[in-house]
Amino acid sequence: MISKEQVKRVADLARLVLTESEMLQQQQDLNQILDAADRLKSVNTTDIEPTAHAIPLTNVTRDDLVVEGLSKNDAVKNGPEVTKGYFKVPQIME
Repeated sequence: MISKEQVKRVADLARLVLTESEMLQQQQDLNQILDAADRLKSVNTTDIEPTAHAIPLTNVTRDDLVVEGLSKNDAVKNGPEVTKGYFKVPQIME
């Protein structure tokens, strides 16, 4: 059971300013969460394997094939400014 002082302590750590009614509501909410966790502890899970996902997942991959890339001329032909086969960009250092 979460006490009012514990709620105040957590609110202070989180830099939250709670009114009296908000503190009471948080206390009730946190106690409900802890009750739900306690109910889960009572479930028999001895024959259940631990899983990372609820459903089995498989990785979808493609074959790693070597393909011909663009030629240098094709790569730069639509560039806004090309000089000697390279993209021309603004100078950033003096």
